Amino acid sequence: MTETPAPTADHGDLLAAFSSPDAPRVPWSAVREALERAGVSWVSTVRPDGRPHVTPLLTVTADGALYFCTGRDERKARNLAANAHVVLTTGANRYEEGMDVVVEGDAVRVTDDAMLHRLAERWRCKYDWHFEVRDGAFWDTADGGGEAYVFAVRPDVVFAYARGAEHTAMRWRFGADAPSTGLGAARAPQPAP
Repeated sequence: MTETPAPTADHGDLLAAFSSPDAPRVPWSAVREALERAGVSWVSTVRPDGRPHVTPLLTVTADGALYFCTGRDERKARNLAANAHVVLTTGANRYEEGMDVVVEGDAVRVTDDAMLHRLAERWRCKYDWHFEVRDGAFWDTADGGGEAYVFAVRPDVVFAYARGAEHTAMRWRFGADAPSTGLGAARAPQPAP
């Protein structure tokens, strides 16, 4: 009897209906790199009355998740208090080339000071932002800002839309018991049902 190998991140589903006829598969490593290098991402949340809210923000990656921060009284923080479902997007604003990435998941507030110190260092290295950590939050004291909540988004589903000579649409589904995504030690894609 042959065992089926465990799924890996490179075994995403090619979405033929949204791809060119001979479109090449997008490797997970390219998607992971796009998420790690993204300068600006967009987060979509849902207002308490059901209307959508979208805003740009900066993200970092660690331990299999994407992280973003927001002021505790900002619209996205208030939305997340009622509904943790989010979509994070990043990509290129050109039709002829580039890749767009869409991450669906739940935003979970990070309050552990040790983890917040690690994340503050990532924001410093990537964006030259300097946060103090105290009381389970970031504090932007240098620019006169205030308290910022930090949220982690572990991917449930990731879509990648690559454009070039061919257009490729891919989907990765994640599961709790899967191997690492390469974003860190967390969930990796599962084959589609």
